[in-house]
Amino acid sequence: MVMLQPLPALAPKTTALKVVKVPSADPRSDAFAVLAQVPVMGGGSARLLNALPSAISALRANKGRSILTALGIIIGVAAVIAIVALGEGASASVASQLAGLGTNVLTIQPGSTQSGGASSGAGTGVTLKSTDADAVAAVAGVSAVSPVVSGNTQVIAGSQNWSTRIQAVLPAYLTINAWTIAQGAAFTTNDNTSSANVAVIGQTVATNLFPNGQSPIGQSIRIRNVPFTVIGVLTSKGSTAGPGGDQDDTIMIPFRTGQVRLFGATSINQIVLQVRDAAQIPTVTTSITTALSTLHKLSASAATDFRIQNNNDIITRVSSVSSTMTMLLGGVAAVSLVVGGIGIMNIMLVSVTERTREIGIRLAIGAQPTDVMSQFLIEAVLLSVLGGFVAILVGSGVALLMPYVAGWTTVLPWNAIALAFGVSGAIGVFFGIYPARKASLLDPITALRYE
Repeated sequence: MVMLQPLPALAPKTTALKVVKVPSADPRSDAFAVLAQVPVMGGGSARLLNALPSAISALRANKGRSILTALGIIIGVAAVIAIVALGEGASASVASQLAGLGTNVLTIQPGSTQSGGASSGAGTGVTLKSTDADAVAAVAGVSAVSPVVSGNTQVIAGSQNWSTRIQAVLPAYLTINAWTIAQGAAFTTNDNTSSANVAVIGQTVATNLFPNGQSPIGQSIRIRNVPFTVIGVLTSKGSTAGPGGDQDDTIMIPFRTGQVRLFGATSINQIVLQVRDAAQIPTVTTSITTALSTLHKLSASAATDFRIQNNNDIITRVSSVSSTMTMLLGGVAAVSLVVGGIGIMNIMLVSVTERTREIGIRLAIGAQPTDVMSQFLIEAVLLSVLGGFVAILVGSGVALLMPYVAGWTTVLPWNAIALAFGVSGAIGVFFGIYPARKASLLDPITALRYE
C-alpha cells in the first residue's frame, strides 16, 4: 500500500514592479510645456508674470527668427539716434559760428548805384558818411556804434606776403561783433584819435605772415606800403558757409587811421551798431530810418538810399533751417521703425499659425483668452524692447565714432535716445496687439484639430 505524501505548499510567486520615473520636460526650455501648464489663478499682475516665462521660452526656441525680427527695430532706432546726433552737432556748430556775429546787431549798408538803367546791387553806393554814424549813435536804445571802411589789399611782413581784408573800425566794433583778443591787446580810443599805425590781425593772417611760430606781437607789417605795428591777435572764429567766408582772414586798424592815411575815403562802407535790448530793435530801426532819411534829405515818398540788416533775423533763419533739416532726417530714419514694427507683426502672425495646437491645448485646460493674448503681446514687446536696447548701443557708438571717422561734429541726444527707446516699446505693443488678439480668439476645438 502506497502512502501518498502531501506536496509542500508552494509559496505564491511575487513579481516586484520596478517604477520608472519619466523625466518631465523642463519648463524653462520647452515652450510647449509652459504653454500647457494650467494657469495660476490670481490677480492680473500675477497672471501676467506667469505668461512671461512662456514668452521668453518661445523666443528662445526660435533664436534666429527672433534676431532677424528685432533687426528691423535695431536698424530703425540706431538710425534715428545717429542721424539726430549728426543734426544736433551741425546745429551746435552753426550756432557757435552765428554767435560770432554778435547779438542785437544791426548793419547799415549804402544803397545801390545805377548806370544806364542797370543796378549794381546793394552796398555799392556812396551814401553813408561818418556823420551818419554820429546820428545813429544819438538814437535812443543804441548801445554802441562803429563806422567801417574796408578793402582788400596785399600785406607784407618781412619775406612773407598775404592778401587779406583790411577793416578800419572803432574799438567798439570788437565788442559789437563779439571779437576777443588771444594775444596782445586791442587798439584804444586814443589810438583812433591820434590815427596811430597799429593793427590787430586774425589767426589766418598771423599763420601766413608769421609761419615759423614766432609771435606777431610787436612785429612790423606793411599795408599799401604804410608801416603798421601788430599789437594784438584775434581769437579764432573759424569759417562760415555764407559770404563772410573765413572770419579770421582780416586785419583791423583804427578808423581814423584807415580813413585818412590808408584809404583816403570820404564815404564809409557800413555802420555797425548794437541795440541794448532785442525788444527795442523794431523801434530803433524805425528811428534810424527816420534820422538818416532826414540827414540825407529824402522825401517821405522817396525810397531810402541805405539798407538796414538785422543779425538776429539771420541767426533765427539759419537756426530754423538747421532744426528743420534735423527733424526731416530724423523723420526719414523713423520710417524704418514702422517697417520694423510691421516685421514684428508679420512674424507674430506666423507664430500664431505655427502654435495653433498649443494655443488650443491651453484654452482647453482652462486658460483664459487674456492669458494667451498677454503671452503673445509680451513676446512682441520683448522683441521691440531688446531690439531698442541693442540699437541704443549701436546708434550711440556710431554717433561717437563719426567725429573721428568722418570729421563730423555730433552731439549725443539723450532725449532722442529715451524717446527712441520708448517708441520701440510702443511699436511692440501697437503691432503686437492684432496677432495677440487673433490668438486669444481661437476656438479651442478648431485649434486642437489644426494640423
